[in-house]
Amino acid sequence: MASAEALIRLMHIHRTFYLGDSKVNALRDVNLTINQGEYIAVMGPSGSGKSTLLNLLGLLDRPDSGIYHLAGRDVTTLAPDEQAQVRSEHIGFIFQSFHLVPRLTAAANIELPLILAGINPDERVQRVKQAIHEYGLDDRAQHRPNELSGGQRQRVAVARATVMRPTLLLADEPTGNLDKVTGEEVIHLLETLNQHGVTLIVVTHDQAIGARAHRQITMDDGAVVTDTITNSELNITG
Repeated sequence: MASAEALIRLMHIHRTFYLGDSKVNALRDVNLTINQGEYIAVMGPSGSGKSTLLNLLGLLDRPDSGIYHLAGRDVTTLAPDEQAQVRSEHIGFIFQSFHLVPRLTAAANIELPLILAGINPDERVQRVKQAIHEYGLDDRAQHRPNELSGGQRQRVAVARATVMRPTLLLADEPTGNLDKVTGEEVIHLLETLNQHGVTLIVVTHDQAIGARAHRQITMDDGAVVTDTITNSELNITG
């Protein structure tokens, strides 16, 4: 890992929320370096700060203090429109509840990030066609989310998250709404993307999924309590 290029550097990150009169230290002095191409599981009990960390990495939230470098750039102080552009160019999101647009077909959901990024129509058509084929959705391209199984919806979500070819893929409990077999299929999809160089960070409560990652970060009460390199290559047998 020492020779790999650092994609993410978090330095003394703090994030506090107020719930009524209560102060919640969602992130407390978080310091992390994540190299390009890593596969990381973020684990810990509910309320430990996992999702807050993921939202901050995805530029959906800002720290109260500290510095976040992404690909060598300080993104902490960017204006909202600049952060939106960085998200579009570098970051893909996958959520437990899919977050697909109900009235759009599978193909149109996948195309949405390309439209928002201003990609020309001809290239959009090619990228969507390629994604639909790669994720085994050829016969479901014109179906709406309510006409798809959970696994098919999550494959659409993965295709949408990766159609812009991000360098960083953030997955928040990506198998949480799936049965075991379908969850395995989705994890294999994500691991294949990682094997092709995408940096993969997965928030999960599932110990078996966490064990597959090359690195496990455990959080508790807003702080990183362990950060361990694993021998997960031995565990990924298919």
